[in-house]
Amino acid sequence: MKKIIYFGTALLLFSCGNTSQQSIDDLIEQGNLEALRARKTELSDSQKTLQVDLRKLDSAIASKTGKANLDLVTTITAKEEVFNHYLELQGNVKTKQNVLIYPEMPGTLQRVYVTEGQRVKKGQLLASIDDGGMSSQLAQLKTQAELAKTTYERQKRLWEQKIGSEIQFLQAKTNYEATQNSVNQAQSQLGKSSIRAPFSGIIDNVIKDQGTVVAPGQGSEVFRIVNLNDMYIEVDVPENYLPGIAVGKEAKVYFPVLGDTINTKVRQTGNFINPNNRAFNVEIPVPNKEGTIKPNLTAKVNINDYTNDKAIVVPQSIISENAEGEQYIYIAERTGSDKEATISKRIVTTGKTQGTVVEILAGISEGDFVIMEGARSVKDGQKVEIKDQTVDSNQ
Repeated sequence: MKKIIYFGTALLLFSCGNTSQQSIDDLIEQGNLEALRARKTELSDSQKTLQVDLRKLDSAIASKTGKANLDLVTTITAKEEVFNHYLELQGNVKTKQNVLIYPEMPGTLQRVYVTEGQRVKKGQLLASIDDGGMSSQLAQLKTQAELAKTTYERQKRLWEQKIGSEIQFLQAKTNYEATQNSVNQAQSQLGKSSIRAPFSGIIDNVIKDQGTVVAPGQGSEVFRIVNLNDMYIEVDVPENYLPGIAVGKEAKVYFPVLGDTINTKVRQTGNFINPNNRAFNVEIPVPNKEGTIKPNLTAKVNINDYTNDKAIVVPQSIISENAEGEQYIYIAERTGSDKEATISKRIVTTGKTQGTVVEILAGISEGDFVIMEGARSVKDGQKVEIKDQTVDSNQ
């Protein structure tokens, strides 16, 4: 019986010895539980031995170099700088000079003088409508007005010389004034037969063709005229941002379709809070020298709602949070050596975040060396070695 036990033990040791020559994948594929456990025990023992050897080597290196093998970190120097926070919104481009032009009198569109895309000036003649003989009537009224004027002037001279009666003078005067009023009224009515540009801009669309019968009212548009110089964007700003948004505040407008950004300023802020969305209206002008910006173009708007001229900012990625909800970062407090430092944990109070950086309101001071690379692996009180370079806080 003892021989059998000895033989089994020897066989097990032999099999375990063979497992050290096999790969992990082969052992797993064979599925021998005893062999798997033996290999795990073997690797665990090897790991412990390696750790002991590494500690011995670290100790030997430290004794030879005069310093311990410290973890390497990089730092940023906390400094005061201007910090701007921007409120991100979305809006559409508008223009107050984008109108449809309607006829003011009925008639046939006798002549169209402009084409689509043509630039026109304010008051320029765009089209004319058949006046139905009104110009001839005006000519007759002008002739009658000239006669009435001559009669009135002669009667006036006679009256000044005490010749004739006062009633003749008053009748001549009244006749002249009435005739002149008729001329003015006819001229005003005849002017409606000419369609003119209400402002300088571009004829975006010629809606009615020459020879079309038109009349005042909806559905009788003749032209669309647009002025692309006076463009602006309207955005709705939530009411809680009311204290930070004012006329003159910096604004950055980005057009995704054009891939272009324009720096401008807030031109007008609304004085009414919309009860439906609890927001107020802000108007931002958009220069359009190249003429590439069109009405209803989508834009992303960033409005400066907060500025701190002496802010300390750090990358958001290096800030951690403990179980109590407190935010903290690590500071490198230099020792006697230029490159050696001791880690100090600092609880911080953060402010606004812009992009990848966050404003620090309390917890660190200007000149502190904030741990950047290695911030997630160090501990309070740990000694570290600082790399030669110091990175920028905005990275």
